[in-house]
Amino acid sequence: MSAEASVGSHAADSAQSANSQPAFHNSDELRNRGLLGSKYVKLNVGGSLHYTTVQTLSKEDSLLRSICNGGTEVSIDSEGWVILDRCGRHFGLVLNFLRDGSVPLPEDHKELDEVLKEAQYYRVQGLAQLCISAMQKQKDVFETVCRIPMITSAKEEQKIMASCRKPVVKLQNNRGNNKYSYTSNSDDNLLKNIELFDKLVLRFNGRVLFVKDVLGDEICCWSFYGEGRKIAEVCCTSIVYATEKKQTKVEFPEARIFEETLNILIYENGRGSGPGGLHLLDARGSGASLDEEGATGGERRVRRIHVRRHIMHDERGPGQQTVYKD
Repeated sequence: MSAEASVGSHAADSAQSANSQPAFHNSDELRNRGLLGSKYVKLNVGGSLHYTTVQTLSKEDSLLRSICNGGTEVSIDSEGWVILDRCGRHFGLVLNFLRDGSVPLPEDHKELDEVLKEAQYYRVQGLAQLCISAMQKQKDVFETVCRIPMITSAKEEQKIMASCRKPVVKLQNNRGNNKYSYTSNSDDNLLKNIELFDKLVLRFNGRVLFVKDVLGDEICCWSFYGEGRKIAEVCCTSIVYATEKKQTKVEFPEARIFEETLNILIYENGRGSGPGGLHLLDARGSGASLDEEGATGGERRVRRIHVRRHIMHDERGPGQQTVYKD
C-alpha cells in the first residue's frame, strides 16, 4: 500500500471517530452533559470522596437524581470527580440511606439537626422525615425529664440565681456537717425532706427551678428565690439540750415548705414585680419563729423561718427528761 493510501485511510478513520463521539471543547459543555451514560459516579463533597452508582443516586426524586440525569448543572474536574460544594461530614449517611432505605441516626441533637439540613439540601425526603421523627421523639422524652442542677460552688450558685427567670427553690442538705449526734427521728425527717423535694420537682416541673446543694453549712435548709433574690428560708434543724450532751434534731415542716413553694410562684413570669407582690408574701404561719433581715432603702426583706428554733427537751421517755432553758 502506498504512503498516500495509508494517510487517506487514517484520515477517514479519524473522521468517522469524530462523528461517533461528541466533542466537548470547554468546561461548560462538560458541565451541561451531567452524568448521562455513566454507570459509576465519583463524588467530591467538600473534600470527602465517595464512589457510588447512578442507580443509587437515582433512587429518590432528589437533587442527586437531577444531577445524574442532567437536570442540574455540575462541575467535573479533569479526573472525572463531580464537585459538590458542601460539607461531606454526613454525606456518607445520605448515601447509606439511599442504598438501604434506612440508616442509624446520631443521638446528639446537634448532629441530628445537621443531618436534617443535609437531607433537605439534597431533597432526600425519606431521610428528612426520618430525622424529623427522631427529633420529635427526643423532644417528647426531654419534656418528661426533670433535671435538677447540683450546685458545686458559691459562684455557680450566684450565676444560677441571677440568670434564671423562673422562681428557684434550693434544698441544702449536708448530714456530715455536724459536731453533735442526731436524735432518733432526725434521719427519718431528713429523708422526708428529700422525698418532699422530689415530689415538688415533679409537681412544679417547668414552672420552678429546683436545685440541690450538698456543700453548704446547713444540715437541712430550704431557700426560696424570686427575680434573683432570696425571698424566704426554712431551716429544719435545731439543737436539743439533753442532760449529758447536745443533740441535733432535724424537723420536717411539710406544711410550711409547701406554703413557701406556693408563695414563690408569684414570681413566675416576672409577676412578683407588681404592686401586690409583697402583700401576697406577707403571710405568717403559726408554730414557727420568724427572723427578718433589716433592709435599707427599698430593698425587700428575707423571711427566715426556724422551726422550733430553741428545743428545751430531749427525746427520752417520760420521767427521764430534764429541761434546760437557754
